[in-house]
Amino acid sequence: MTSQGGTRKDQHVDLARAQHVQGPARNDFDEVRFVHHALAGIDRDRVDVSTSFAGFQWSVPLYINGMTGGSVRTGEINRQLAIAARETGVAIASGSMSIALREPDTAATFRVLREENPDGFVLANLSADATGEQALRAIDLVRADALQIHLNSVQETVMPEGSRAFSAWPDRIAEIVDRVEVPVVVKEVGFGLSRTTLEQLADLGVHVADVSGQGGTDFARIENARRAENDYAFMAGWGQSAASCLLDAQAAVDGGSAIPALLASGGVRTPLDVVRALALGARAAGVSGTFLHSLLDEGLEGLIARIRAWIGQIEQLHALLGAATPAGLVGTDLLLSGAVREFCDLRGIDAAAYSRRSDRGLRDQEGRG
Repeated sequence: MTSQGGTRKDQHVDLARAQHVQGPARNDFDEVRFVHHALAGIDRDRVDVSTSFAGFQWSVPLYINGMTGGSVRTGEINRQLAIAARETGVAIASGSMSIALREPDTAATFRVLREENPDGFVLANLSADATGEQALRAIDLVRADALQIHLNSVQETVMPEGSRAFSAWPDRIAEIVDRVEVPVVVKEVGFGLSRTTLEQLADLGVHVADVSGQGGTDFARIENARRAENDYAFMAGWGQSAASCLLDAQAAVDGGSAIPALLASGGVRTPLDVVRALALGARAAGVSGTFLHSLLDEGLEGLIARIRAWIGQIEQLHALLGAATPAGLVGTDLLLSGAVREFCDLRGIDAAAYSRRSDRGLRDQEGRG
């Protein structure tokens, strides 16, 4: 029989899928546009999209982000996602494994991520309520290369059975960082990480953070749909987008603060969104809802084909923009508009400067000439 926790996992899949179909296609990534320079392009065979940071070595700046696990149905989803990761060479993160620690008979629904992908890069996943001992158990369960710790205070606030105690999280994160030997990635679940939070994480010893912004799957909406009264509808849309978080993070760096290396997720719908995230300073972009929707609609082979197509398109966009590597995208010119521009204005970020980032590169070329 499916446990109460497993039933909740199945509900999350159904509600996330419905949200993906019904929700608005537009998000803040659309407010980030590249200035087109018609002579900037390079040959595609010069492009190398591999990315390295904080002990991570990935062949592409793309990963399947944490989704699910904990029931028979979600275990099968994890199995197919693991196969897709294996066949395409992308990293993959588990959904929250807390249920596997409470209910050992669900462990197989997570272990399958490693069984089907024995040589791939796999991230375990736990909440910030976890202890160092629990973190070690989760890592061991999937022989993880890294551990995600998710921050979900908004989700817990709306969740009928959610936690109402968050003050211990910083100490728990510090304990986990101290106890485990693999890299720790702290991520939001779709509400964004501010520059203040990123600075706090750096102080706690965290070297990688996934800003996981608003604009993709909205767990406040999901949990409100599970409430009999639907009385937290006002929480829909809470938080900052991934694009805004990345801009906020750069402002922290420009101000002299140390922050973790950044990953970006939340509303990544296309290869162009991946490249936008990289241009804003992310080392890689994570995808959940779009790939889950693809798997459920198109099947495993369809998802594999989609990920392979994305990788090729990411490479081609690099060539179009004249960036031989993901790091090269940080020098491209960006036009920031709409809500993203408003965020910059209110947070004291010079949005116009992003439209002139290539000027320095052009001056350097003229100087060398």
